[in-house]
Amino acid sequence: MKKRILIVEDESSIRDMVAFALRKADMEPIPAADAREAQLAIATAVPDLILLDWMLPGMSGLELARRLRKESLGAEVPIIMLTARGEETDRVAGLEAGVDDYVVKPFSTRELVARIKAVLRRTQGDDGSGVLEVAGLKLDGQAHRVHAGADAVPIGPTEYRLLHFFMTHAERVYSRAQLLDHIWGGSVYVEERTVDVHIRRLRKTLEPWGMDALIQTVRGAGYRLSSKP
Repeated sequence: MKKRILIVEDESSIRDMVAFALRKADMEPIPAADAREAQLAIATAVPDLILLDWMLPGMSGLELARRLRKESLGAEVPIIMLTARGEETDRVAGLEAGVDDYVVKPFSTRELVARIKAVLRRTQGDDGSGVLEVAGLKLDGQAHRVHAGADAVPIGPTEYRLLHFFMTHAERVYSRAQLLDHIWGGSVYVEERTVDVHIRRLRKTLEPWGMDALIQTVRGAGYRLSSKP
């Protein structure tokens, strides 16, 4: 099946250019000019990925990303932010809002399509089967679900990949650079600061069940998942 990509961009020329490139890459573009149209499109059929412009009329792309991450339909859909804002503080703000990757304008459609494929691989490519369990936290790789005790844990796609890696390598310490290689892949440029942002998001996801302490910081070395204090 073709991957359905929602393009949330108010400039019709950019929207049309991206849609053309996606069709050439055998993907199905769904256009939306603002946050309202995007929410209607998601309610109709959840896309495989969202391309989201930062500067939108009415509700900004950043605010829309925050809202989507709190809603059941949009919580697990990967988001790539299209933005002219390339400063580190802006990128961190986007990551903390739930964005999975960034493409800074002006961009080439070739680069954009490559980023889309990379994000889809790392967020939907997990074919792990079986159940992993650490201290009451359970991950079902076949069903792609996480439970804390009897409760389902709503979790974003990148946080799921990070948790899956930690649970399959419990008690081992990994540096930021190693986590970047394993979770994002060596062919994708992502700053090491990105790891810290997603670690915070993963801890916040597990916090309601008191399981955030499982994700431990090892000073000067990196991070690990451990049930030991």
